[in-house]
Amino acid sequence: MDPLTRIHQLAQKLKKRIVFPEYHDSRILQAVVRLAETGGIQPILVCPANDVPNSIRSDSQITILDPQDSIFQKQFPFIFYELRKHKGMSFYEARKIINDPLIFGGLLLATGRADGMIAGATNSTANVLRAAVWTVRTRPGTTIISGSFLIVTPDHDFGDDGCMFFADCAVNPDPTARQLVDITRETAATAQALLGMNPRIAMLSFSTKGSARHPMVEKVRQATELVMGNLPGATIDGELQLDAALVPEVASAKAPNSKLGGNANILIFPDLNSGNIGYKLAQRLGRAKAIGPIIQGLARPVNDLSRGCTVQDIVDLAAITSCQAREPGDV
Repeated sequence: MDPLTRIHQLAQKLKKRIVFPEYHDSRILQAVVRLAETGGIQPILVCPANDVPNSIRSDSQITILDPQDSIFQKQFPFIFYELRKHKGMSFYEARKIINDPLIFGGLLLATGRADGMIAGATNSTANVLRAAVWTVRTRPGTTIISGSFLIVTPDHDFGDDGCMFFADCAVNPDPTARQLVDITRETAATAQALLGMNPRIAMLSFSTKGSARHPMVEKVRQATELVMGNLPGATIDGELQLDAALVPEVASAKAPNSKLGGNANILIFPDLNSGNIGYKLAQRLGRAKAIGPIIQGLARPVNDLSRGCTVQDIVDLAAITSCQAREPGDV
């Protein structure tokens, strides 16, 4: 079964409440209507009461919330002030900022009124992540936010029937060895939550098992040693070149004792240069489908869209966000 089909089927069962703060974008409106029609994901549209299109207003499956509603104006300034006062924010500033749809959407998550949020169709990644950090904050024990991509290749020989995860391809330009550990841990959790993967993780470099010496290689070696103690249930190896991570014949020659044996399903890149270039090469030259970035490390799921996204991209990311919000007692 196609991985996206599996993700959508799980999202249908979970029935999570997903916030869409970019009400003025026609693609968002179309996606919200489509999601409401399928009946699984419960869309919440952040929209001033006077701006709600008639086609949306009449749909009982779509929840519409106005930041100016008196109940929110009474509660949210105090909540947001408590979250940000340690950074010097005044109550007056908090009262103004909660009207920002991104901040308002994040506060819906922070107060348990929603399960996830999607934005980025008209907002920059920086704005989306800032709102997320200011409201839902990072997951306890995580010191870094990162972005992974679900890569679905036409060649089913790679990963798990053609499915792999690449990280970090979206957020951190030059993570430290310890930050690579957090990125790896979060990506393994994403792979397990979305597809039930048994993580087989390659820590990538331009060197395989000491074939080169350089500070960039040493960072990956250190990260590999650290992460092995943090993910006891996963198969991890590094430092590895890409071919040694993905091709069993190459692995047997370059890294004959590798635990992965050329069968990685998660690739951890040493920096944003290589990660961003790598996923786009897979997408454009390898004809792979690249879904993401899936934002990792937040206490509640907030995901970022490309400003060139399609309606289907929004619908797919809504399903992924729902699965990220899955709780232990859920289906």
